[in-house]
Amino acid sequence: MGDTGRPGVSVMLSGLHRMFGPDLRAVVDAAKVAEDAGVEELVIGDHVVMGERTERYPYGPFAWPYEEFVTRTDDPQITPDEPWPETLTMLTAIAMATSTIRIGTGVLLTPLRPAVLLAKTVATIDQLSGGRVELGVGIGWQPEEYECQGLDWEDRWRLFDDGIRACRVLWRDVPATFHSGTVNFDRLYCVPQPAQDRVPIWYGAAARPATARRIAELGDGWFPLTITEPEDVAAGAQPIREAMEAAGRDPSSLGIRVPLIVRWNADGTLDGPATAAPVPALAEAGVTRLWVVVGPHIGLGTHADIARFLDTLQGALAA
Repeated sequence: MGDTGRPGVSVMLSGLHRMFGPDLRAVVDAAKVAEDAGVEELVIGDHVVMGERTERYPYGPFAWPYEEFVTRTDDPQITPDEPWPETLTMLTAIAMATSTIRIGTGVLLTPLRPAVLLAKTVATIDQLSGGRVELGVGIGWQPEEYECQGLDWEDRWRLFDDGIRACRVLWRDVPATFHSGTVNFDRLYCVPQPAQDRVPIWYGAAARPATARRIAELGDGWFPLTITEPEDVAAGAQPIREAMEAAGRDPSSLGIRVPLIVRWNADGTLDGPATAAPVPALAEAGVTRLWVVVGPHIGLGTHADIARFLDTLQGALAA
């Protein structure tokens, strides 16, 4: 939640190669633009590799953006050969180029990374950023990403849970001991630890009982990728808060990040009032972050375009 009590803005940078070409430094420059615009959080998506079966994407067409967003590009489809820079490497570069914006993953496919290495990498980025990391986590939707690393797709949820539990222990204890079905170690020293006392973990998952249990045990936020209606947010958040309370945690601390549908005028300019209209009801439902995808689908071509778009959006939300 922003300092004003309104939900903060969370920006995902996606598809910038279509705007700026293959030079990844353009992504870092876009992150600096977002920080200058007062955006609260910047997130980067994650795929280690991409298979060809993109029609299996579970949230509709695999395209910029999701179906709920207005599409303003002649070619919104994401093809298997689109570049996906390694997420934690990109966050490291962004951490060093910025100073205030929160930086995170949306979402990181944690089972694809060994738990001990993941814990060390995230802790290092958190130290470099001065404690600004927010870890969005999920399992992904492609068996190919697991199979190419010798991981069992059918075992993905166990790998997911064990890995995050191991990270929490490694970030807390020196030395650390942990035993599970897939991750085991005794008296390991994984230093440096994060700069934050607790790295916020956001679960990118549907509103299911298992999601509520996971967040109550290990998480701090919920990131339902396609929920946009306040009543759906409230209904999904209620069992999570109940599970947090049953676990002895403060349910009011739950962060909720949902997509913000960007509305446009007939002349192609941002319709600020229409875009901002649902925000009070979303805030009442518990939303703390409004998620916007910035990329070629909204007609941007330069860093100056990104700056103007974000400045206009922030102004509309503050009105």
